[in-house]
Amino acid sequence: QVQLVESGGGVVQAGGSLRLSCVASGDTPNSVAWFRRAPGNDREFVAATWPVTSTYYAESVKGRFTIWYDYPRKTIYLQMNSLEPEDTALYYCAARESTTWSTNPAWYYYWGQGTQVTVSS
Repeated sequence: QVQLVESGGGVVQAGGSLRLSCVASGDTPNSVAWFRRAPGNDREFVAATWPVTSTYYAESVKGRFTIWYDYPRKTIYLQMNSLEPEDTALYYCAARESTTWSTNPAWYYYWGQGTQVTVSS
């Protein structure tokens, strides 16, 4: 079992930055990802890392967002730079004890409650 708690969301102007954190407790997952859900939209893949050093990004955030996993601290970070109003969403951390990865939210077993990111124009 893995429990996930996100933090770091907030309100920022376009062009600004935020760093999200996701702390895992219980077992230590190898495959973790960030998803987001904007109002009226489905959950959207943002970035993934597995196990620990490999990464993959959605095209919409590539070059602006960075994901990394502090494995000893069981904390997953998402650094978001050059934020755009289109990045406004509830951001979720997801995890699974696996050595592979997926952009499909249904593949992940564990989810946090989410942290809100709002980017004003």
